[in-house]
Amino acid sequence: MDLRLPRWPRSRVLAAAAAAVVLAGAGTWTAVASGDDAPPVRHTEQMMTMEGGVRIDTSYFTSGPSGERRPAVLLGHGFGNDKKEVRGQAEELARNGYAVLTWSARGFGESTGRIGLNDPEGEVADVSRLIDWLATRPEVRLDEEGDPRVGAAGASYGGAIALLAAGHDGRIDALAPAITYWNLSDALFPNGVFKKLWAGTFITSGGGCSRFEEELCRMYQRVAQSGEPDAKAMELLAERSPVAVGDRIKAPTLLMQGQSDSLFPLDQADAAARAIRANGAPVAVDWLAGGHDGGDAEGDRVLARTTAWFDRHLKGDEDAGTGPAFRVTRTGGVDSRDGAAQLTGATAEEYPGLNGAPLRFPLAGKEQRIENPAGAAPPAVSSLPGLAAGGGMSQLASLGVGVSLEIPGQFAAFESRPLTEDLRITGSPTATLRVGSTADDAVLFAKVYDVGPDGRQQVLPSQLVSPVRVRAGQDARISLPVIDHEVRAGHRLRLVLASTDLAYASPVEPATYTVSLSGDLMVPTAQDVRTAATPLPARIWWLPLAGLVIALALLLTGRRRAATGPPSADLAEVPLEITGLSKRYAGAADRYAVRDLSFRVEKGQVLGLLGPNGAGKTTTLRMLMGLIRPDEGEIRVFGHAIRPGAPVLSRVGAFVEGAGFLPHLSGRENLELYWRATGRPAQDAHLEEALEIAGLGDALERAVRTYSQGMRQRLAIAQAMLGLPDLMILDEPTNGLDPPQIREMREVMIRYAAAGRTVIVSSHLLSEVEQTCTHLVVMDHGRLVQAGPVAEIVGTGDTLLVGTAEPVPAPLVEKVAALPGVDTAVATDDGLVVRLTAGGGSSRLVAELVRLDVPVESVGPHRRLEDAFLTLIGGPA
Repeated sequence: MDLRLPRWPRSRVLAAAAAAVVLAGAGTWTAVASGDDAPPVRHTEQMMTMEGGVRIDTSYFTSGPSGERRPAVLLGHGFGNDKKEVRGQAEELARNGYAVLTWSARGFGESTGRIGLNDPEGEVADVSRLIDWLATRPEVRLDEEGDPRVGAAGASYGGAIALLAAGHDGRIDALAPAITYWNLSDALFPNGVFKKLWAGTFITSGGGCSRFEEELCRMYQRVAQSGEPDAKAMELLAERSPVAVGDRIKAPTLLMQGQSDSLFPLDQADAAARAIRANGAPVAVDWLAGGHDGGDAEGDRVLARTTAWFDRHLKGDEDAGTGPAFRVTRTGGVDSRDGAAQLTGATAEEYPGLNGAPLRFPLAGKEQRIENPAGAAPPAVSSLPGLAAGGGMSQLASLGVGVSLEIPGQFAAFESRPLTEDLRITGSPTATLRVGSTADDAVLFAKVYDVGPDGRQQVLPSQLVSPVRVRAGQDARISLPVIDHEVRAGHRLRLVLASTDLAYASPVEPATYTVSLSGDLMVPTAQDVRTAATPLPARIWWLPLAGLVIALALLLTGRRRAATGPPSADLAEVPLEITGLSKRYAGAADRYAVRDLSFRVEKGQVLGLLGPNGAGKTTTLRMLMGLIRPDEGEIRVFGHAIRPGAPVLSRVGAFVEGAGFLPHLSGRENLELYWRATGRPAQDAHLEEALEIAGLGDALERAVRTYSQGMRQRLAIAQAMLGLPDLMILDEPTNGLDPPQIREMREVMIRYAAAGRTVIVSSHLLSEVEQTCTHLVVMDHGRLVQAGPVAEIVGTGDTLLVGTAEPVPAPLVEKVAALPGVDTAVATDDGLVVRLTAGGGSSRLVAELVRLDVPVESVGPHRRLEDAFLTLIGGPA
């Protein structure tokens, strides 16, 4: 059976794209930005129709000059998720100069079709159609007609489709898959043993068996019932795995695989590396701390290395640092401040493989007899696949506190002497067994424990186990789990062979096995993989440096203060006046984050600062706080010009871009410490009033690291209110709050301003702004669009709501619609909605309504703040 997709001549690709890919709609364009100093990201949503009528939901992201061609990236999502999972990574790649296309695979999100587990004729063919579409985009760089410069990345399911697509479509120029599989057959049926818990998780996370292609559903039901795979099942999964096209993957490939991963262990990346390197392609291997079983996913580092890899191999940037040929993340203990694992990286100039520089360890233990119980119950426990995500047993194991359970009478153990020196295992240990069985074969689960000097404490590295199926009476050389683990001097190695494991299917018929060793335990090491020197703790080196920086800042600030003119007496009672304020983007002479901005805020006002992403709001607030300097213009607070360190800033409380707290201290201790750092008297803090506002209750006495996002938000706002400042600045204060908390925050701001103080709030919740604020400043693209009272801005529309004492009959509605100056009139339950023509006046309308005997009770603008806002910034009305 030929699984290859047809390779069309380049001249026919565009025509094929037009025939195969049909845009279901024009798409919806929006823009997003990460802070005001970053360029906005444009994106469009489109449904693409593939062959057979399957509709694929896509998102397309770009940033920067629209006329500039750039490489493209295909970014796939994980199994059970959809394209929304990778939106953050897509936006970051777009900001770094890529055109990024994400999509929901068949059967996920809004896409139609059944799940085919990356069927070459389904999901893989879809990717080729997406590449066809990229080749038509004017902003995408082309290698030749119909051949875009494109890379592919993704984690797990998305990583596999990247590899598969590269094997079927030679137009993919670089790859960066993460925590994925090379051979799904080996991953789910290792050594012919069914990985039942993970297989079941696949089915349930996909929405049930009926969501899969019928052939896959029947295969799963057949294997789940029998407890072991058949040849047809093994073949089916292998055909839908990258291994099927391994000899055709020739793009430079960065393989990132998780150490805490019982689903797709490190040997999957090893097999991929060997196959792709044999094709002559550059390959780098990176063993991450986390994986499908939990632990640190190292998301920021993964994205940074992926970006650098694409910079080199897609942009052709020879200065891009793609990193070493091999890197492994190692755990160096626990941070006493927040309990987080401390990670370091070890690297080598060459990938060592899984069996490098092996050391021989004789193991003591005679032949042992073990039972496989009827029904394989109770089972031993090595891990809880998929249930430990977010930290999990695997991360605990890396710290020396893992949990495992062996059932007496169901395992054999062989142990080394105490080690005389530290040992770093990097790779897959091996051993040779002789197994006898009352059945034709035996299923065993092999693992190596790190046993402490007392013999009681034992750690199963990364909670990993290798299942093996052994013919009775034959020697079998087994490979144990691939690990990177340090065994301390004085510890022992313990090889355990168990007859059951919770995560796998064991034979249900009872059997008796005999297990003995036919050789020593061979332990791989990688002497050339070296850990970078551990940097000094930050507190050791930053204190003197900080002291020097503070001294210089005080010196410079003093000079600036001396150069700053006297406060304006006319503005002494004005909380804020901004005049001609401008700020350019770094390195840009003609691109502005804020441009020629002027407005004034009076006492007692609650001012809403509104604008779309990229409008310049956060940049304005940061200049107001003295955090960055404007390029032009002036900010005065109570008559004093704002400069970094200006004394008048002590009258300003602010919550801008989140607050930093010491995670090991309680909420109360953080607030007290913050106030002490200001050097002001404790009685001036009004701490109890701020704590009452926070409403954290008993949580105030808990460590902040235990707080939810909403709790941190309330604590940050309480911190901003310490000292009851005359001017309060809040940037998105309701993020993370539930509706009752949002209402409470609204009342707090209103009460705060009613006491004669002033509040400036930046928020995207227009309904809250409308209920809370007295005045508005609307910005767009760094400029002032409109400023004034809320009622004035909302009420400038040309649509009026006429309230009536009783419903208006249809004939009378028609008469109103025919009046001079009236465009339309529509009856509602409350009366009439009347839209005026240009020049139509509301006062004349009221007179005409009275003349027509319309029972008028009220007349007012029929427009919400949202309507006004969208009109002002040019959005849809």
